[in-house]
Amino acid sequence: ASPLLSGSRSSKTFKPKKNIPEGSHQYELLKHAEATLGSGNLRQAVMLPEGEDLNEWIAVNTVDFFNQINMLYGTITEFCSESSCPVMSAGPRYEYHWADGTNIKKPIKCSAPKYIDYLMTWVQDQLDDETLFPSKIGVPFPKNFMSVAKTILKRLFRVYAHIYHQHFDSVMRLQEEAHLNTSFKHFIFFVQEFSLIDRRELAPLHELIEKLGSKDR
Repeated sequence: ASPLLSGSRSSKTFKPKKNIPEGSHQYELLKHAEATLGSGNLRQAVMLPEGEDLNEWIAVNTVDFFNQINMLYGTITEFCSESSCPVMSAGPRYEYHWADGTNIKKPIKCSAPKYIDYLMTWVQDQLDDETLFPSKIGVPFPKNFMSVAKTILKRLFRVYAHIYHQHFDSVMRLQEEAHLNTSFKHFIFFVQEFSLIDRRELAPLHELIEKLGSKDR
């Protein structure tokens, strides 16, 4: 059984971290992203750096968001169980059913931990696919890259939505809320900058998104 389901995970991270190879151009881009984030202006930090390839910028940030969400969810997995979260929801009005189009074609209703396990494993498989996310210099991104990236980000959003709606009290107890809010704000500004997630998909956290946007000077 997956260690996630047995509940006896010693380490806090949920899936192995996806590393961008040091010395690569993508690594430089990631360093650039971290440096601009440090300036505190998130709207500026998400903008495409001058002269850079949009696909590559989206790829680097998608990997980074996967790692961030991985860590954030890793801190609360003990509170997200089959019994506490029998369905994958984001508040009473939103429930998600899993399908990946290949292994599971017809959406299935499953518990949140199971759904998130499926989701993060699926994302990791996409990120590890060199034909989709080429890590070598000069290897072009495929024509369908943008639609794959949009699907990944749309699904990663659901993990934020679940954490906010169902586990925010645990996040507060762990004093992780500043970390969660900064990560989510960065994520939202990024997807807004490049119109990567449909507004309808963002509905479960609409109020929070409005608040984060209005507080930003």
